[in-house]
Amino acid sequence: MQQESILRILPILAKTTGGYATITDRKGRRLYTFDFNGNEVESLKGKVYELAQRAVAEGQPLLGSSQIVDQADAWALPLDDYVLSCSNIERFKREQKFQDALRRALPMIAQVAGGEAVLFNERGERIVSYNPDGTENKRFKGKMSKHAHKAMQIEEPVIAKSFSVNGAMAVRIPMNDKFGFGFNNENVTNKHQKLYEEGAFTGAKKGGSPGIFEQANGGTVFLDEISEMELGLQTKLLRVLQEREVVRIGGFKSLKVDVRVIASTNKDLNKLIAEGKFRKDLYYRLNVVQIKIPGLRERNEDIPILAKYFVEKYNACFGKFIEEIDSKTMHVLQNYSWPGNVRELQNCIEHAMNMVGRDESVLLTRHIPLGIQKGEISGNEPSSVKIQPEDLNLNEAIRETEKKVIQKALQVSKYKKNKAAKLLGISTSTLWRHLTELGLEEELK
Repeated sequence: MQQESILRILPILAKTTGGYATITDRKGRRLYTFDFNGNEVESLKGKVYELAQRAVAEGQPLLGSSQIVDQADAWALPLDDYVLSCSNIERFKREQKFQDALRRALPMIAQVAGGEAVLFNERGERIVSYNPDGTENKRFKGKMSKHAHKAMQIEEPVIAKSFSVNGAMAVRIPMNDKFGFGFNNENVTNKHQKLYEEGAFTGAKKGGSPGIFEQANGGTVFLDEISEMELGLQTKLLRVLQEREVVRIGGFKSLKVDVRVIASTNKDLNKLIAEGKFRKDLYYRLNVVQIKIPGLRERNEDIPILAKYFVEKYNACFGKFIEEIDSKTMHVLQNYSWPGNVRELQNCIEHAMNMVGRDESVLLTRHIPLGIQKGEISGNEPSSVKIQPEDLNLNEAIRETEKKVIQKALQVSKYKKNKAAKLLGISTSTLWRHLTELGLEEELK
């Protein structure tokens, strides 16, 4: 092909590809370069283009990167004495501009969706993530979303259950072959916890649905593990407690509620306030009467009472006929440390009741979990943790210990999250949160 013919094509190629079009000699030196407006770029004349050099050396067309703008795509085609090359710089710039605009909108998307809003790359790894309250979640940065990875692979939106929040739905949408975005609806997924007006959203029941506070009007609401409530929900709860009224989703009318609130936690709320994880004003609003319940290991005398109660409960559930707990077994139960408190004791008795035969009437030591028989926290992991002198970073030691205990609980429960949560003495949602924070989501896939 003659140089004159190629020169006539270059401006057209530059416009249609949305970038630069250039012709080089066989050594990769630029002879002519045109931008996307069809204007020649004199400053690039004589510069060596490595992609064109490689195309000549390999004797075939090649895909590569632009020499002018990093990360923009380009191609080079050998044509006898010349090499024709084009890039998509303008398209790249438009996509980058769109991505930046989407990144700025993520905090608002997270607040409207009531869950995580995320921007991810071609591998499904989080570029940036925002919490429902609009704050950035740096803990998730770089972590792969399974649904995002699938969406990028099939080049179609994916809607599925969230791996990080139990009961929530996740939406992952590929925007192009480089990135995509998505969100979870973790704060509005539970039918029994949300209140809304008729027609508030697709699928809303006729007549709407009362929420927890509306249902409990004139009664009591128990908020378990209040320390795990995210800041966005804390703000909404504070407003309900102060104003004593709620507004349904899609509604405008305030509904007065008269509700007594009892909240529980196993964490130091003052410490969480100092760390910015719990609202001080909500703490003062809730902390009218404080009752500290000692851990089960501090009230050893309660263990026989609780154990017998759970035996009676599971006798009825499982059709068993256990009349008493062997004295040696009771001694083991009273000498165990019970890090999971009453929930762990309940799980222990439930396990034991599954092990006894229908013709047995006494609960024996061999019926209870092996780890409790040996006085161990979970499975075969000892309750004490050996730390080497070089590992005296308290936060890291706690994190690693927590990770090992959760992994062992998953193994013992055969990776059933409900059973693992019971073993650990925490709720399923708290277990999911710990799995996400410790990067253990893959354990359940």
